[in-house]
Amino acid sequence: MADGEGWASALSEGGFFGFERLEVYRLSVRLAKEVYSLTRRLPADERFGLTNQLRRAATSVTLNIAEGRGRGTDRDFARFLMQARGSLYEVVSALHLTAELDYLPAQDCKEAVTLAQTLASKLTAFAQKLNPS
Repeated sequence: MADGEGWASALSEGGFFGFERLEVYRLSVRLAKEVYSLTRRLPADERFGLTNQLRRAATSVTLNIAEGRGRGTDRDFARFLMQARGSLYEVVSALHLTAELDYLPAQDCKEAVTLAQTLASKLTAFAQKLNPS
């Protein structure tokens, strides 16, 4: 199932894990998929450099959202959402580098950066709602 509503529930019956139903989680998975697609096109000598860093940062966004949702309090969840946002900023920075180093055309990274902007806003708003102080 590509970007359809049911991919998470297809993996765990009925979307058992609460994070699977969160919009920020679904957006983070879309971003990770886009990052993996882009990094397949980076030079082989970047396999342990930008490719690895981009993939780890994108994966970290999804993992922090999931782990935070599994914590017991809204305050803990909000902290993990901010960690996810930090990893998201890493993704954007690394995408800037790929364009600046002429590994990928900036236009090719635009969809991922636009998705990251949307996700950053949603992560911030969600964290503030959970922990308004």
